[in-house]
Order: sequence, then C-alpha cells, then structure tokens
Amino acid sequence: MKKKMIVVDDEKMIRNMLEAAMTREGYEVICAESAEEALEILQTFKAQVMFLDLKLPGMNGMDLCKTIRELYPMSISYAITGYASHYELSDCRKVGFEDYFTKPVDLKTLFKAATDAYEKIQRWEKN
Repeated sequence: MKKKMIVVDDEKMIRNMLEAAMTREGYEVICAESAEEALEILQTFKAQVMFLDLKLPGMNGMDLCKTIRELYPMSISYAITGYASHYELSDCRKVGFEDYFTKPVDLKTLFKAATDAYEKIQRWEKN
C-alpha cells in the first residue's frame, strides 16, 4: 500500500517542514493551504492520513474533518493547532479527529501517529 498523506495548514513554513519530514519517512505527501484546496486534491489523490490545521481561511479544520469523514470514512485525520485552549479534544473527537496536537509539534510524535494510523487502516482493510 502506497502511504499517501495530506497536510493542510495556512502557514507555508509548517507545510514545508511537515512535507519534508514525512517524505523522508517514506510517505507520499501533498500539501494544501485551505480546506477547499484539500477537498479538491482529495478527489484525485487518495490520502489515507491527514494532518489538518484547525484555524484555516474559509472552511475551518473542524468542518473539513467532518466533510472528510463523510466522503472518506476509511481515512484518519489528526488536528494540529496553535490554539489548544479554543478547541477541546472532545469537540475534535465529535467531528472525527483521531487525536490532536498543539504547535509546535514534536516530529517524532507525528511520525508515531502516522505509523499508528497506517497500521489501523491495514487492519481495517484486512477485515
């Protein structure tokens, strides 16, 4: 299975850093700077794992996650935010996030999350 991932963040520096780090770990990564761009990309790029910023221009990360869960129920999304106090984990869980991380995020933590997500998806596909 090709391990495809999408990173959605309105901060170019964060997108570039995550894309470079995840590519080095062997993932095929595409980045988007808005929810709308991400949904467009997902029509042709079948990413299984998503890292979504919660605070985006236009549609926010919560609404994006909800939409992704409806369109791609076998995918796993993680929230990334610099505003932890504004978004409770329970709200993230309600819309379908697997977990959430606050910026600045430790890359080792994200690598572990991605590994866990792909292991879970492989189990789902076997059943």
